[in-house]
Amino acid sequence: FVLSILLTSSLLGSSLAVLRPLGRLFGMPEGAESLLIPALLGGYPVGAQNVAAAFRSGQLTKPESERLLSFCSNAGPAFLFGMAAAMFPRRWMAWALWGIHIAGALFAALLTPGKPAAPVRLTKTSPHSPASALNTGIRVMATVCGWVVLFRVLLAFLKRWIFWILPTAVQVALTGILELSNGCCELLAVADVSARFCICSGILAFGGLCVTMQTLSVTAGLSMKPYFLGKLLQTLFSLALAALMAYGVWLPFGVLSVGALVVKLQKRGSFSGVFGV
Repeated sequence: FVLSILLTSSLLGSSLAVLRPLGRLFGMPEGAESLLIPALLGGYPVGAQNVAAAFRSGQLTKPESERLLSFCSNAGPAFLFGMAAAMFPRRWMAWALWGIHIAGALFAALLTPGKPAAPVRLTKTSPHSPASALNTGIRVMATVCGWVVLFRVLLAFLKRWIFWILPTAVQVALTGILELSNGCCELLAVADVSARFCICSGILAFGGLCVTMQTLSVTAGLSMKPYFLGKLLQTLFSLALAALMAYGVWLPFGVLSVGALVVKLQKRGSFSGVFGV
């Protein structure tokens, strides 16, 4: 959180020409490209928090802000490489997950309706000092931990009385749907690496209901409907692309080779996938 706050406060509102092509690709108002920094690097719910702050300061209209919510709230690389990557036997799988995650956000942006927006000029923020970033980070962490503890209590009840009757993969997926970090911690319970890869991709894209509540708490005044639509699109795309990579033949861009897939499945007699051991 501290590093994210330091990075965001240093660059948010800056005129970053290098991000303009990416901003146009995402359909962002010209001048709002710096919001991609917390959106893609800050982690949940930092991207949504910065969009809401730009709305409250009058720099973005309500329709613009609500559309940005559909793709500006994502898992950060610190979480993905720090926690999710440890659940897989090969390092490149973490990079593949991050690539899928960002591609899913782009997919959601392309399919989320919105009118052409006029150029905006975000106010340049004053960089936080390390001490200020630490204080802010502690407050954010306290809020996040509060929601995590609440959902962990709920999960403890569900696992004791309901989840135990379900297959392991379903238990892990439902845990991640409720609370992302707990779901990632339990990924190793899924023996099949291909299934584990797909589940991880899906829950990273959705973020979990716990993250949704965190996002709701920092986006007062904005409708969450575009957020839910964006998360649905991002999750579906991420699951589809992860399945192509996990159960198809691995090519540079994860293209599915149908003929080779059929031959492979006939030989193995199962859907163990190219990640299987």
